[in-house]
Amino acid sequence: MRFLIDPLARAFLFTVSLLPVVAVAQAPTFSKEQLDQMVAPIALYPDSLLSQVLMAATYPADVAEAAKWSKANPNQSGDAAVKAVANQPWDPSVQSLVAFPQVIQMMGEKPDWVQNLGDAFLASSKDVLDSAQRLRAQAQKAGNLKTTEQQKVIVEQEPQAPQQTVIKIEPTNPQVVYVPTYNPTVVYGAWPYPAYPPYYIPPPPGYAIASGLAAGLAFGTGVAITSALWGGANWGRGDVNINVNKYNNINTNRQISSNQTTFQHNAANRKGVPYRDQASQQKYSKNVGGAEQRGDFRGKDPARDAQRQQAQASLQQRGMDPAKERERLQSDPGARERAQQAARDTSRERPGGGPGDRAGGGAGDRAGGGPGGAGGANRDQARSAAQARGGGDNAFRSAGNAGQERQQVDRGNASRQQMAQHGGGGGARAGGGGGARAGGGGGGGARAGGGGRQR
Repeated sequence: MRFLIDPLARAFLFTVSLLPVVAVAQAPTFSKEQLDQMVAPIALYPDSLLSQVLMAATYPADVAEAAKWSKANPNQSGDAAVKAVANQPWDPSVQSLVAFPQVIQMMGEKPDWVQNLGDAFLASSKDVLDSAQRLRAQAQKAGNLKTTEQQKVIVEQEPQAPQQTVIKIEPTNPQVVYVPTYNPTVVYGAWPYPAYPPYYIPPPPGYAIASGLAAGLAFGTGVAITSALWGGANWGRGDVNINVNKYNNINTNRQISSNQTTFQHNAANRKGVPYRDQASQQKYSKNVGGAEQRGDFRGKDPARDAQRQQAQASLQQRGMDPAKERERLQSDPGARERAQQAARDTSRERPGGGPGDRAGGGAGDRAGGGPGGAGGANRDQARSAAQARGGGDNAFRSAGNAGQERQQVDRGNASRQQMAQHGGGGGARAGGGGGARAGGGGGGGARAGGGGRQR
């Protein structure tokens, strides 16, 4: 029994210690309501500008720096602004947005929104683009999305998905792009998700047009560009196309090959911002330089990993699944509390005759009953004896039975109380032999022995 309690507590502690990892791995993806809430402020942008915003949002740290630069250089816009930041260590998708001070400064005001938007796009670009289509349909139904002098609204069947009708927004003049200003709570009509109201990010000072906001969309001064916008939405495939010629024309020091015609996230430009979902973590984290050595700096021990895998394999052979057990502990606060209580019980006092620090009559540091405070048998010998009796299996054997685990802990507590009353190993810092800080007899109370020195 003495060998059973400690391994059992360690097993549950090991299981509980993995819960934060499970929580991160199981972080929920964004729902349709959350996506519409996030995409609402930009869904009515021209397709090319919308695509550029989505790509740039995957680099939130760069967006924050670019927004600061734009504020400090209020007279810079268009292609000239993009060329002015060519030597900045920002991703080209972010550099392109300094052409539109209204947009990059708005993004700089809401860094949390930017990161969530980028993470949603990396998790599923199709879901994000589908959200934009839903919102465009709502705005059109409300009478607030139509062709104007500044832009063309085109409704057509998507060639790659014949069953899908898409709403495209294009500049009337391809070389002059107008950024629409609108209030999402107005332009989309009655919002279908009251629990998830649309984000409204007011435009920076000088860009708001009050009369237009009351009616729906408003437009300020157009931005003259030639190559600053090199992305475009592929609605049927659900991702972003890259115009290689435009890209290379504006990014003279960062050329790409002619076959790189779709957006590819560059994890090296993420600047350490964590990815939200497990799939993105696995896909992009390994592409960051030095990732293969990161485990060494975090104390990774190949021998312990091998032991853990061996223990998990043994459990699975017995019909037990550690992953399911972790999920059970995560969703059952009572089971988690019982495991933690078991650990506290075993660490508070170490009984005599068993492995533990400052215990008498057994193996452990500062224990009596053997040479050098070893307690008769050193720690390794005690563990070997436990494993020979099946103690190693017991570390996980009861992991799926909370009632049995509680019963075993109660029996252990009763055993300690009985030994404290009748001797046979002593209490805390007491021993059954002549070790350091221990007495030489079999009984005794706290810090006392039957015949050795008392400290």
